[in-house]
Amino acid sequence: MDMKRFVGQVAVVTGAAKGIGAAAALRFAQEGANVACMDVDRETNEATAARIKQDCGVDTLAIYCNVADPESVKQAFDQVLQRWGRIDVLVTSAGIYTGSPLADVSLQQWQRTIDVNLTGVFLCNQAVAPVMMKQKSGSIINISSMAGKTSWPGTMEYSASKSGVIGLTRSVAMELAPYGVTANAVCPGNTLTEMVKGVAEQVGARDGMSAQEWLAMRANDCPMKRIAEPWEIAGVIAFLASQDSRYLTGQAIEVDGGMVMS
Repeated sequence: MDMKRFVGQVAVVTGAAKGIGAAAALRFAQEGANVACMDVDRETNEATAARIKQDCGVDTLAIYCNVADPESVKQAFDQVLQRWGRIDVLVTSAGIYTGSPLADVSLQQWQRTIDVNLTGVFLCNQAVAPVMMKQKSGSIINISSMAGKTSWPGTMEYSASKSGVIGLTRSVAMELAPYGVTANAVCPGNTLTEMVKGVAEQVGARDGMSAQEWLAMRANDCPMKRIAEPWEIAGVIAFLASQDSRYLTGQAIEVDGGMVMS
């Protein structure tokens, strides 16, 4: 990685242990940022942070954070500020998937998805806003999904949560724009993460397919005829945090190989 756009900056990434979050944390570190990796999976998160530090030579911090718990979020962001005294980038990648037909979705299942995927984003945005307002700079990148703009049978709680992220992001962008802070949402399509592989097993079994058959079907549905790699999503996230996107805010950008063209 020749570009070093984030030297001396601090990037906070939730859901950093695996998948898109891990790819984003690595990308910021490759470009010179110090990175706080937040996740509920302590062991994997610590391993990810250690690997990034070793490979990139930046300062990293692995922090346990349950984004659905306000106190856990507060403590996590306090640790970042104690370590570095600033936050330049927030990437909210922590999320879960549950999918069931409408008649089978329990209230507990609905609430859990909303708590993690939407309330968690709200709590993290709320925690970082005063820091960035004081700095008069910063970038917030909330990870939504193409499911935030369209949907499929049996995904109502996931789609609802991801649509909510888009609405939340627009409101945050409006409030923080006068302070020089941008907020945008990234809406990935199917990406080869552990979560999507789990979806392939769950939904594939429901539809009478193997996980590989389901993934192949989803790839064939895409105009580009393939599923994304996490690093491809991370590249767009890094762009949204860079000076090249200073006049871009309140947007929900599909990174989905052309699945949703609107």
